[in-house]
Amino acid sequence: SEYGLFALASTIIAWIECSVSSMFALATLKFVGEREEWQPVGATVVRLNLLAGLAAGILLASLSMPIAHLMHQPQLSVYLFLFALDIPIFCLAQAHRNILIGIGAFGQRAVASAGRWIGRLILIILLVHLGLSVKGAILGSMGASIIELVMARYFVRPQLLGRSDFPARKLFDYALPLFLFAMGMRLFDKIDLMTLMAMGASAETAGYYGAAQNLALVPGVFAASFSPLLLSTLSRLVSTGQEQVARKIASDAMRIILLMLPIAGIAAGASRQITALSFGVRFAASGPIMALLIFGAIGLAMISVTTAILIVKGRPMWTFTLTVPMAPLAILANWLLIPRFGSLGAAGVQTALAWAGALTTIVAVHRIWKILPRFATLLRSVALSSLAFYAMRLWRVEGVFVLGEAALFTAATGVVLVLLGEFSAAELSFARSLLQLPAFRRPAVGEVG
Repeated sequence: SEYGLFALASTIIAWIECSVSSMFALATLKFVGEREEWQPVGATVVRLNLLAGLAAGILLASLSMPIAHLMHQPQLSVYLFLFALDIPIFCLAQAHRNILIGIGAFGQRAVASAGRWIGRLILIILLVHLGLSVKGAILGSMGASIIELVMARYFVRPQLLGRSDFPARKLFDYALPLFLFAMGMRLFDKIDLMTLMAMGASAETAGYYGAAQNLALVPGVFAASFSPLLLSTLSRLVSTGQEQVARKIASDAMRIILLMLPIAGIAAGASRQITALSFGVRFAASGPIMALLIFGAIGLAMISVTTAILIVKGRPMWTFTLTVPMAPLAILANWLLIPRFGSLGAAGVQTALAWAGALTTIVAVHRIWKILPRFATLLRSVALSSLAFYAMRLWRVEGVFVLGEAALFTAATGVVLVLLGEFSAAELSFARSLLQLPAFRRPAVGEVG
């Protein structure tokens, strides 16, 4: 039940933080990526993010008690009030990270993100071990935001005070539809758990569902890392007249998401063992929920990639228009299915609507740029995902051995894809080149990675 309350508080905070920071994120990537002299844009971006984060934090703190009452969890108000302090720090850190992506400093951005997640793990374990329980986990999350901000600011230092030559209004003109899109997607991403709680589910149920959500994070983490890089790269290519190269990269990006389906099949097939290994045997009931959510997460990853392409092509309003029905439809479907199917109903709704949204945005990309992911890739991925799912179900291992089993099946899937001709010689050579890690250094002004 304690983990359930933390999962619920984290869900609400994640929606607010991602929505607020996304207000200017995609516009930042576009404008910074198109300019050699990015400092005026960067100065405007960090100030707007800080102001928006402060406003959101104050608003959440004032509404913490009504939200806790709506969720039927009085203790939640304390956790939300404390968590509100993280919002302006998180938004400021994200502003710096987006600037790093915009100037092409992908390696430095990765270092800052790694610092956040490693620091979060260490701080949460330490503070919870000291007896602070949920409050310790919240303080650990706040400490992680501070770590990311410090590391990102080491690499890039936009001006925090003074006057900027880049008008905020220009950023707002592009940011508003992207903010509405991001807010709607973050709401959809978290609406399943919030609807469960609003319909009277117990804190224990939230704990099971939250554990499944966390284990289904991998595609979302990949998309959050990959899509901004894609947007920055495509913006730079289009602005320099290399549209044919940009179209090829965009098509390959959608193909990469489809190639994640076999890995999702492996994870879904071993979902009970994975949840038991990660959270303990009492959380084994999270397995079936995770098995559904992992596929929904890939659908959301596809939306993340396709909307980045739409932004590059100057269609920011399309991102909002195409995805805005998802959250209202999820609420309606959850209201119909949760009373009958419980948590599995919520997870099923999430997955089905994620892929419906993905199909819609794929069609939109084809309309404006005449590109589609390869149909052969889709067939191979779906077939291998199904085979991997049933193979993992039939060959059951317990405990830590499930990790070895998953690694074995993942490697086998990769070999099969190579044998089927999915990858060209150039792509295999490129994959080997990824072993070269970027140097940990501060990028020069205007430098592109």
